[in-house]
Amino acid sequence: MGFGSLSAAHSTLAWVVLAGNGAAAVWALAAHRLARLRVRAMWWFVALVQVLLVVEVGLGVGLQAGQGRAVSGVHTFYGFVTLAALGILFSYRGHLSRTRRHLLYGWGGLFITGLIIRTMIIG
Repeated sequence: MGFGSLSAAHSTLAWVVLAGNGAAAVWALAAHRLARLRVRAMWWFVALVQVLLVVEVGLGVGLQAGQGRAVSGVHTFYGFVTLAALGILFSYRGHLSRTRRHLLYGWGGLFITGLIIRTMIIG
């Protein structure tokens, strides 16, 4: 995969990750209020967009380290802060009741979405 296609994949996936995390967060918050939205598909969707976030950071690392692409240090910092926030969110899931997990992933997902927006603006 060449520099141009890796860069295009990183840019495109950034929008997918942004929209997906935002949608997953809103779904989780709505599921906290509406029991009919508490379905297994929501958790699969949350997992999918979080895995895509990890892939997105990996693509960014590949562009910077493997391809020698220069990016601002702040962009890189926010990318890793977003990844760290994802890890913190994941680590807290076992400490809460099932219904509180919806709040955790809802508000946490919105926080991560905000970090993604900030990373994209800086980049």
